[in-house]
Amino acid sequence: MLSSSPSTPWLPKLVLAPSFVLAMGFIYGLIAWNGYLSFSASRLLPNYEWAGLVHYQSLWASERWWLALRNLAVFGGLFIGGAMALGLLMAVLLDQKIRAEGALRTVFLYPMALSFIVTGTAWKWILNPGLGLEKVLHDLGFTTVKFDWLIDPDKALYCVVIAAIWQSAGFVMALFLAGLRAIDESIVKAAQVDGASLPQIYARILIPSLRPVFFSTLMIVSHLAIKSFDLVMALTAGGPGYATDLPATFMYTMAFTRGQIGLGAASATMMLATIAAIVVPYLYSELRAKR
Repeated sequence: MLSSSPSTPWLPKLVLAPSFVLAMGFIYGLIAWNGYLSFSASRLLPNYEWAGLVHYQSLWASERWWLALRNLAVFGGLFIGGAMALGLLMAVLLDQKIRAEGALRTVFLYPMALSFIVTGTAWKWILNPGLGLEKVLHDLGFTTVKFDWLIDPDKALYCVVIAAIWQSAGFVMALFLAGLRAIDESIVKAAQVDGASLPQIYARILIPSLRPVFFSTLMIVSHLAIKSFDLVMALTAGGPGYATDLPATFMYTMAFTRGQIGLGAASATMMLATIAAIVVPYLYSELRAKR
């Protein structure tokens, strides 16, 4: 009879060690390097001479940076609110256990399977006055209709919001639907016995029970809003002018187009600090709840 092999508790650690080392190097190592560059004298090329807060002073004195922050506030507010509202509505509708639920769930989730580059390119065609909706309506005889938001500096940012909500609402729906399906059905049946209508059950029982899902979804969608880059570059490239410029596009332009590596690193560090201010309290609350 063969004896069992001796336990090797070090084997999983040995197997995972290369991945762990690479992750630490390429993620946290590069974050630390970017942080040091933001305090260095780097311009067109990295320069490791210490320069202090020079780049941060230039950053906060830049009108374009403040415009990017204002655009982020508008974009983030509309995107987060719109994606969560539409996702919750779709989740409530699918929770009625309709016959075509599987097909509809696939359709709603499909945009999230696309990259933001594909989404931006597709919506750029759809919203282009010479190719998309406006041209279709003109061909149908509605020649007075004008839909030129993509080239209007006052409305271009809303085009980015529309495309972002279209891509992310299905993912938000999946989170809310999973939360609704996790609620004990006996609670719903008890409320129905007491005479509560379906809208009352959702408004007073089910949706308030989704508070943890709301919080987790808010964290994820906020993270997507702050680091939005590829969607903006594919759809508007930050234009017209600086109308759709966001912190991520500002960072890219400064670091890789204008030859201001230190200034770009400073803006990237500020974005990281913003994300950390959102994620760290969430992780702390989760760990505290588990304890």
